[in-house]
Amino acid sequence: MPKTPPHPSPPPLEANDVAIVGGGTVLWFVAFVALLPFRSTLSAHGHGTWPWICLSGGLLGLIGLWYCRARRDAIARSRAAEAAGSTAERTAEGDGPNPATRSD
Repeated sequence: MPKTPPHPSPPPLEANDVAIVGGGTVLWFVAFVALLPFRSTLSAHGHGTWPWICLSGGLLGLIGLWYCRARRDAIARSRAAEAAGSTAERTAEGDGPNPATRSD
């Protein structure tokens, strides 16, 4: 039986990374606050580090949030520069509208 040729890979999906990381960060901080009243009970059962793990997860989430926002803004700047460059090329080639040479 002949093999079918492989299909080209689809383009990567764009997701709202800032919302995803922000939601996870909020959940880590909520878990930290929820576990604080139970510190002594958790320590008695050998799980005294759980609140601090949640706090560190929230703090690392803040770093991830900063990174995702910087990445999102850099992608937007790149797309804007790419769009401006293609518009400038079309105008220079005479394909785009040029008000100086337009005749009414």
